[in-house]
Amino acid sequence: MPSPLLRRFVASLLTCSALAAAASPSFGPARSIPPDDAQLLLRDGNRRFVAGEAVHFQQDAARRRETVTNGQKPFAVILTCSDSRVPPELLFDQGLGCLFVIRVAGNVAQTDEIASIEYAVGHLGARLIVVLGHTHCGAVTAVVEESPLGPNLTQLVKPIMPAVARARSENPGMRGAPLVAAAIRANIEQAATDLRRRSPEIAAAVIHGNVRVLGANYDLETGEVTFFEPASVPPTELPAAAQAAPETIPGEQATAPAPAGHH
Repeated sequence: MPSPLLRRFVASLLTCSALAAAASPSFGPARSIPPDDAQLLLRDGNRRFVAGEAVHFQQDAARRRETVTNGQKPFAVILTCSDSRVPPELLFDQGLGCLFVIRVAGNVAQTDEIASIEYAVGHLGARLIVVLGHTHCGAVTAVVEESPLGPNLTQLVKPIMPAVARARSENPGMRGAPLVAAAIRANIEQAATDLRRRSPEIAAAVIHGNVRVLGANYDLETGEVTFFEPASVPPTELPAAAQAAPETIPGEQATAPAPAGHH
């Protein structure tokens, strides 16, 4: 059995930059990491987090300078909830510049969130997208319990409503915490579906196998992340532009200048 020190040393070598550079030093680092390898990094980081063996690599001054000089090259996109108990960099034990994180209550995939994901895939080269929900989600619970909400929150949770309706339909008679849990899972799938239905770029990349979209659920009590494949989207429900899109790997196409303040 390797010592804790040895395990930490080995884990420190599996950084997002190191793995990418080893994969293909001549091709943009993040663009070199296939989705399956990116998921492996996330799984291993979460295992360390749960075991209390987090390495906390790439969080120092040298890493900050590196990301300023070389820009950001995240290996995965994480669409997750704004809940303060769900910090992706911590629960996946990743450093600065490794994850492109979009946070919004209820981890919904609407215009702003989808546009941010398109930027991470099309301009930064990330090839794995994870829709990360979590247990005891307040936004989903509010929809399940039909809680009174203000106009802005009501608008925010609208994309969650179909997921709750699906959970009720698939689980007749279910109430309380079990129904909330089922709705949380359905809402993760709903966001993954909305992303592919509303983004021709992402849908095309998924069709050609260049990008993978995964669902995941974070357990607030255990700290464990469970990954799963979201339901496929019928071709007839995908954007027409996705069907005709050329087969490209994210990052290979000509990239537009990054927005001001991004690297």
